[in-house]
Amino acid sequence: MTTAASPIAQIDSRLLPAILAGGAVAGTFDLIAAFISFGPGVPRGIAAGLLGPQARSGGALIWILGVLLHFFIAYSAATVYCLASRKLPFLKEHFVVCGMFFGIGLFLVMNLVVLPLCAFHFMGPYQYRGLVQGLLIHMLIIGVPIGYCLRKLS
Repeated sequence: MTTAASPIAQIDSRLLPAILAGGAVAGTFDLIAAFISFGPGVPRGIAAGLLGPQARSGGALIWILGVLLHFFIAYSAATVYCLASRKLPFLKEHFVVCGMFFGIGLFLVMNLVVLPLCAFHFMGPYQYRGLVQGLLIHMLIIGVPIGYCLRKLS
């Protein structure tokens, strides 16, 4: 009798510190940037993507849900990057350039897949300033820190 291993069980134990640190650092930096750009109500907006527009006027529990969802996305991004590095070792060796390209890809996934599928069904129009700011944030404070954590901790 054979049993199939779960994907979580297949994560190399050497990658776990990099995933945890990368997700925590990228999530924290991104949340700080969002607070600076959009104010302290950002987590409610994130939760509203799951619960619908009425969540924007929610209380502390909705705010906490938004923070948890935000960090779930950050840890998911770190997991994808670290797992990809098992097959593509250059992701670890050239973490700055690869992290920046990963950030661009993450930005595109968020804006072209996640946001259209959320409760708001947001599909534009996009403003130039928002696109440039979003790309730079995803490249420099999400992609590169995830790559750096992989390089240093695995």
